[in-house]
Amino acid sequence: MALKVKAVERLVKFNKNDAGTWLFVMQPELYTALSQEKVIKEAALRSGVSKGVMQACWDAAGEVIKAWATEGHSVALPGLGTMRFGLRAKSVSDVNDVKAKLIRTRRIVFTPSVDLKDELASTSIQITCYDRNGEELRRVTSTDPGEVEDPEGDNTGNGGSGENGGGTNTGDNGGGNSGGGTNNGGDNNGGGDGEGNGSDE
Repeated sequence: MALKVKAVERLVKFNKNDAGTWLFVMQPELYTALSQEKVIKEAALRSGVSKGVMQACWDAAGEVIKAWATEGHSVALPGLGTMRFGLRAKSVSDVNDVKAKLIRTRRIVFTPSVDLKDELASTSIQITCYDRNGEELRRVTSTDPGEVEDPEGDNTGNGGSGENGGGTNTGDNGGGNSGGGTNNGGDNNGGGDGEGNGSDE
């Protein structure tokens, strides 16, 4: 199996006065979403249990994960990784200004397991290139091992985020991280959150 990616020629502008540059922008080609019923049916076949039993286990596991994650636990997802609650919030200098309204968004943070990251890193990638008119130009297949982004961050300048406000990002991918949180200078693609007010994830 290979991950399918398309590189489409698009006019990219970096500011409103920029005439723009035609660049090939890559994005994954996503298949149709698999329904829960199909996933349960396939899991039942692979495990040798009935579909009804698998459905009951699936529902129970979902309720446990939802309950524990919203209580602040980092919950294991068997064979996949862990899931936990996170947030993005503005920082203030005065303790009296600390209020819930500073929280901009509540987040669900998924951290893949080592096995899952290794599987993704070793999967080959097939890139189909299209020009600005939608015509296919060429196809490229690569089996080179790739780096898998760590949503937890490693505090070494790879666009990660400091846990519990403790880390200081000292990397070279754009501004420093003041107090552990979102990389203020953007991620490796220069997009990042770039909000200029360190936020705790």
